[in-house]
Amino acid sequence: MNRVIEQLSTHRSIRRYTDRAIDDDLLHDLVRAGQGAASSSFIQAYSIVHVRDAAKRERISAAAGDQRWIREAAAFLVMCADLSRVARAVRKTRNEELAGWTEHFLAATVDVALMAQNVMVAAESVGLGAVFIGGIRNDPMTVSEVLALPDLVYPAFGLCLGWPDQDPEVKPRMPVDMVLHRDRYDAGRVDADVERYDAMMREYYAARSENRRSTDWSTPTAGAVQDKTREHMLAFLQARGFLKR
Repeated sequence: MNRVIEQLSTHRSIRRYTDRAIDDDLLHDLVRAGQGAASSSFIQAYSIVHVRDAAKRERISAAAGDQRWIREAAAFLVMCADLSRVARAVRKTRNEELAGWTEHFLAATVDVALMAQNVMVAAESVGLGAVFIGGIRNDPMTVSEVLALPDLVYPAFGLCLGWPDQDPEVKPRMPVDMVLHRDRYDAGRVDADVERYDAMMREYYAARSENRRSTDWSTPTAGAVQDKTREHMLAFLQARGFLKR
């Protein structure tokens, strides 16, 4: 196992940080590393807003469910799917407007996700800790207003970065044979796979050093997807110029 594979395999979400700042040059390098990610047709449909203002962080933290690490992280970035430059290129070269196709939304969303993962991996490679913040989609309109996001740009998720002040265990991922199929999707094994993974996670949660609890994988997962439907997202995205057809 080489260093890159080892680092990728031992990711932990870090939510507690020291007071040490992140140098601007280092942050620039992390963003540049993020830009090295693959991009659909090289459209590079993403932008990052580095939120430095404490009052703005406070408003975003409140909108995201009062996640204090948004306020406390050395750097807080809002990762945006951004079709505004793409729209400009279309108007410039074809005298047309983007029409809100679902495919364009998917391409931009994949672009920002790949770029953000590169940023996180680069950050962890120099000793920083990080956690993604999906909670900003609880109130994307407030986040958009705070950051003056225009149409065809939406806040996909946040990213907290800082020098770690905790050392949590690595959560056991699903065994590779649960997620790797060969030649065809083997739907017949799903029930048994979930039962096996539930047993693994029950053991992990009962034994970890902090925040021990009696649960499995299925219970919190069901709650996460059924209780975080964010019904407002479709109307919000359509109002910003996405998902119109």
